Amino acid sequence: MTINRLEWQQLLPNTFDYAEIFERDYRREPLDIETTQPRLQKSLTKFCSQHPMASPFMIVKAVDSRAYLSLIHESVTRLLPARTDIIGSRYDIQNGVVTRSDASSADDNFAATGGCLYEEWLETEQLFGCLRKYESGYSLEPGLVHKANGGILILSVRTLLAQPHLWFRLKQIITSHCYQWFTNDESRPLPLSIPSMPLSLKIILIGDRYGLGDLQELEPELIERALYTEFESELSITESEDVATWCTYLNAIADRYQLPELASSAYPALLKIAVRESGDQERLPLCPQLLSSLLIDAAQYTDSQITADSIAQAEQEKIWRESYLADMVQDDIALGQVRIETEGYVIGQINGLSVLEYPGHPRAMGEPSRISCVVHLGDGEIMDVERKAELGGNLHAKGIMIMQAFLASELASDQQFPFSGSIAFEQSYGEVDGDSASLAGLCALISSLSLQPINQQFAVTGSVDQFGNVQTIGGINEKIEGFFDVCNDRELTGTQGVILPLTNVRHLCLKNEVVEAVKAGQFHLWAIEHVHDALPLLIGLPYIDENKPSVLSAIQERIVLAGGGDRSRLPWPLRWINWFSRG
Repeated sequence: MTINRLEWQQLLPNTFDYAEIFERDYRREPLDIETTQPRLQKSLTKFCSQHPMASPFMIVKAVDSRAYLSLIHESVTRLLPARTDIIGSRYDIQNGVVTRSDASSADDNFAATGGCLYEEWLETEQLFGCLRKYESGYSLEPGLVHKANGGILILSVRTLLAQPHLWFRLKQIITSHCYQWFTNDESRPLPLSIPSMPLSLKIILIGDRYGLGDLQELEPELIERALYTEFESELSITESEDVATWCTYLNAIADRYQLPELASSAYPALLKIAVRESGDQERLPLCPQLLSSLLIDAAQYTDSQITADSIAQAEQEKIWRESYLADMVQDDIALGQVRIETEGYVIGQINGLSVLEYPGHPRAMGEPSRISCVVHLGDGEIMDVERKAELGGNLHAKGIMIMQAFLASELASDQQFPFSGSIAFEQSYGEVDGDSASLAGLCALISSLSLQPINQQFAVTGSVDQFGNVQTIGGINEKIEGFFDVCNDRELTGTQGVILPLTNVRHLCLKNEVVEAVKAGQFHLWAIEHVHDALPLLIGLPYIDENKPSVLSAIQERIVLAGGGDRSRLPWPLRWINWFSRG
């Protein structure tokens, strides 16, 4: 049995061991991804120097926003060798005749220097150039493909997928090494005949998983041949110097946006917020948009250095701005519109924990939900009400089936199981998905079968496998805080708490109110490894015990009585042998 009552120190990332690192004097230098993105940097180096016959396309999995494109652009610019030769063409228009010659000067209209350019969003003329008519005649204007000729062009996958005609024409230009002039208006041909021009260009395409997936469906062979890498979203903390690397990264971002210097007290405060975002005490986010937003917000609350206080003020203000929906949810519970019990003992009812995410809302919020189970004489079927009502998603259905499989294995019998039951999420009016409530549902089912009441001062979260092992779930911080807020509104009793998977302990980064309540012994967190560990906490009886009453023996006795058996005729050690195999 593994039941761990967590100490308050385990509810937050460890910042005490890094105190010396936070006190260092970090130099403000330009942001360089080399130290935080070794895979990306190595891939860019290879792409910039690879043989011309290799694929001219590179795929980078990253957020396709200007912040990411500009970082990659700066890295490519540093990697590209300096060139002094003139690349490109010169177009001349005389008496309605267009001629092309190789560029001899950087001032020629289609000359390029073989550098690197990027753009987050672009239109046809911006990418491919155009022919313009003036009163006195015509002129040709270059696009990005001409300006970056001989070098590298960085583009957003999302932009190209939104305008497929851009992508197909761009691919044809890159693979043929030749730029052909076409009209943008298919109903009107070019008024002049324009000679094509040689063009050598490499393309870096940046997109998220969904965008790259769509591109792969469109161009499976190109994706297979292209050089692929990723912008790593998080920095794994394996040693203390990794924290120093992250602090250096923060200072580079502050320098990039011309923000005040960071005081030593700012780092532990930023680390806690960062862990909250990553959802793991051993991983720190590297998203430039997220980190710059944190620093920019904090800078508004200081005239000199960014400190822990300015970060706390900015975070509190942000939470307050975004908490209207969360307050409404808590108000519904406080007013009894949503029924949640936090006192007493009830058979077949348990407090599950869920995370609500509303479309368009930036913040996920935790909410306890009442899961109930009723059992009656029947043919052994356990009905999932959510699934029957078509409100349960596939993952939820999978969790319920795994829960039933575990119970069937535990209660192995040579005769038909004499009970049927139903499990429901009470007051649930939308789709329920995920398997994080399977532990809570299993405990409610066991309570109904054994007729043993569950302590309503606990909430439970975690998924289970077919062997009863409790597994990791997501949104653990929001779930714990959602139940804590309900208990705190009703006054903490000192015996309330949350049961969670042991493997989720590393993901904890709870708000100060929860930490202080745990520290004062007013609220508790219990980390477990198996469903057997949850039952002594919830019901007050062990799951199996040969020498005293247990949950399993209560279920066995009820099954015998339901089947009309007379167990008193058997010797005590053999009374359950016809029904169960304990393995």
